Amino acid sequence: MSHPPRRRAARLLVLLIAASLLAACGGGENTPAPGAASGSAAPANTEPVKLTVALFSDFHYGPLYEEFKKTHPNVEITERRAQFNDHHNNLVTQVATGAGAADIVAVEGGFIATFREVADKFHNLNDYGLNSRQSEYLDWKWQLGLSKDGSQLIGLGTDVGGLAMCYRPDLFKEAGLPTNRDEVSALWPTWEQYVETGKKFVAAGGKAAFTDGPGEHFRAMVEQAPVGFYDTSDKVVVGSNPDVRKAWDVAVSMIQNKLSGKLTAFTPEWTTGIAKGTFATMVCPAWKTGVIKDQKPGEGTWDIAAVPGGGGNQGGTHLLAPKQGKHPKEAAELINFLTSKESQLSLWKDASALPSLPALYTDPAVADFVNPYFGDAPIGKIFTDAAKALKPQYTGPKSGDVNVAMGNGLGRIELQGQDPEEAWKQAVADSEKIK
Repeated sequence: MSHPPRRRAARLLVLLIAASLLAACGGGENTPAPGAASGSAAPANTEPVKLTVALFSDFHYGPLYEEFKKTHPNVEITERRAQFNDHHNNLVTQVATGAGAADIVAVEGGFIATFREVADKFHNLNDYGLNSRQSEYLDWKWQLGLSKDGSQLIGLGTDVGGLAMCYRPDLFKEAGLPTNRDEVSALWPTWEQYVETGKKFVAAGGKAAFTDGPGEHFRAMVEQAPVGFYDTSDKVVVGSNPDVRKAWDVAVSMIQNKLSGKLTAFTPEWTTGIAKGTFATMVCPAWKTGVIKDQKPGEGTWDIAAVPGGGGNQGGTHLLAPKQGKHPKEAAELINFLTSKESQLSLWKDASALPSLPALYTDPAVADFVNPYFGDAPIGKIFTDAAKALKPQYTGPKSGDVNVAMGNGLGRIELQGQDPEEAWKQAVADSEKIK
């Protein structure tokens, strides 16, 4: 489950400085003897325990909390939610100041590298036996939950964002385009062909935009590349990476050909557009199908096709336990439960959150899952195929900030009329200033 990154470079700088100065700022700790944490294990005591879980959207955890409390009747769980950028910005401040963090926090994939840099501000889940889960996970997903030196486990993965493209068959029909998902997929094996399809859609003269906006497409294209915004030495390589420039040029062509609805994902206007059909396509990682369904556009209103450029991943989340929490043992047990095989399978069925556990990809409940809300789309096959095709990309410490800088550049072209080449130069310069 995920959302697009927002600007927070200055606050992240504060985080990295403060993390080295606030070694004594960990909040109260209740550290039991190490042992395996389990969602089904009985609690060690019956003293009341209050846990707060901080999320950036509806993760559909409600029923799982109730299941967890059957074996942990002394645990009271409170959930708090904030908008995506506010959630991560708040966590930056909370970690830097040593106050205000929840017992369990969700961190989106574009930001996990930032918090790996300050792993000492989070409980080491190895101390509670969760290192036993390693063999269950996609290797790259597990590695993202480790401290930079690999000595600490700071988070367990919830889902991954196998990529597809969601589209409106009714709007495609109005534009004289195919509506069958296999035929739609065949329209755009490449991103350039996706743009060409968009031109035909626009030429048909309908009121809807072809797509929501260029930012998510740009991010998807970059994340499909072997190298993204950083090289493995943590150097920003935006200006020298031809794949980033190619993604930029394709995104600019979407703007210049008037394919975009000029919408930013997860704004009220965007969610209204999902329900009312103000745009016809959008980049669609697995978790976003749950977002679509939550807007109640109507069964069969949206369908799912392959994403241009082959497989890929966008987003996905880890659950971490800040050291400010007073109940690390119970927090670790809840993290373990929420990421268990049974819970990930449940969340796949309820919210289309594609599991991080590859053994589930051959489980008929995942691999053969057909979603009637999306025209009986075989989303199990679509998203597991995308996940299997993924070649993990190295994520630098502030990839989210760099993506924001580049997205701001696209915004200046689309909303302010800035010359594309000038916007590129400015976006690259802004990216290279991010430390």
